[in-house]
Amino acid sequence: MMQKIIATISTMLLSMVMFLTSIGSANAMPLVPVQSTTIASIYVGNLSYEVTQEDLNEVFADYGSVKRVHLPTDRETGRPRGFGFVEMSTEEEEAAAIEALDGAEWMGREIKVNKAKPRESSKPAGGGYNRRGGNFSGRY
Repeated sequence: MMQKIIATISTMLLSMVMFLTSIGSANAMPLVPVQSTTIASIYVGNLSYEVTQEDLNEVFADYGSVKRVHLPTDRETGRPRGFGFVEMSTEEEEAAAIEALDGAEWMGREIKVNKAKPRESSKPAGGGYNRRGGNFSGRY
């Protein structure tokens, strides 16, 4: 009986995979790993609140091909947060921009330019909720 159930489930799974592959759905998982292209990303800090994406694009274009500029804004006020990210085409262009611009004065501020670090997960920072108050002692 168990073998029949396993055979039925296997057949159903195979049918689903074949169906998803045949329709070419964007939601279907690829059967072959997709290689991603690495784009060099740069963190730019201590920016003037007056800086625009166009301003950053113009400055970094002197060092290579700028793929994207992102200036995060405050969710509540919509104001720029004083830092941004620039994506360049190659590691060489990224290195040239960092070397030339880190510590440079621009728009009345000394900007900080370095390789962007990967975004950290947004897990809560330690601890937890204790309904009885006090600290966690492991006893209930």
